[in-house]
Amino acid sequence: MDEAIPKEHAEFLTVTCLEWKHVLKEDRFKDIITNSLTYLINVKFVNVYAFVIMSNHFHLIWQMTGARKRNDVQRDFLKFTSQQVLKILKREKSELLNELMVNAKDRKYQVWERNSLGVPLWSPAVFKQKLDYIHTNPVKAGLCKLPEDYNYSSARFYEKNEKDWLFLTHHGE
Repeated sequence: MDEAIPKEHAEFLTVTCLEWKHVLKEDRFKDIITNSLTYLINVKFVNVYAFVIMSNHFHLIWQMTGARKRNDVQRDFLKFTSQQVLKILKREKSELLNELMVNAKDRKYQVWERNSLGVPLWSPAVFKQKLDYIHTNPVKAGLCKLPEDYNYSSARFYEKNEKDWLFLTHHGE
């Protein structure tokens, strides 16, 4: 079986920062997400069809490929990205680190809320609805007037066919 063959359905994923804290406010933290998505594409674990990264959450439309289990890929992706964020915050002795302290049995700090929301996209209509939702997120938050004006989003890819993010695959392909 070809490892790059997608599974049957794409999924809409929402990942929220702990208690909606603005962990991703700085672009360098958003870059951790985009670099990790690039890695997942390069190793052919997923296809990413759409994304937006806000200051306190992000949305993806992605699809596992080959024999990969979504839970495993998602767990490793979120673990790695949280470790990278925490590494920077610790190195810089950031105040934000104190806000992420949870002192749980299995961790001292937590970046992401547990149980990220995943919704299978069973039909083209639901896919399109989630795609539109992702792209209008920054507009509704007052960060831009047009979806394609927001940098950390796939909107420009769909609206203007600009390939700012090499990890993206057009959903029609």
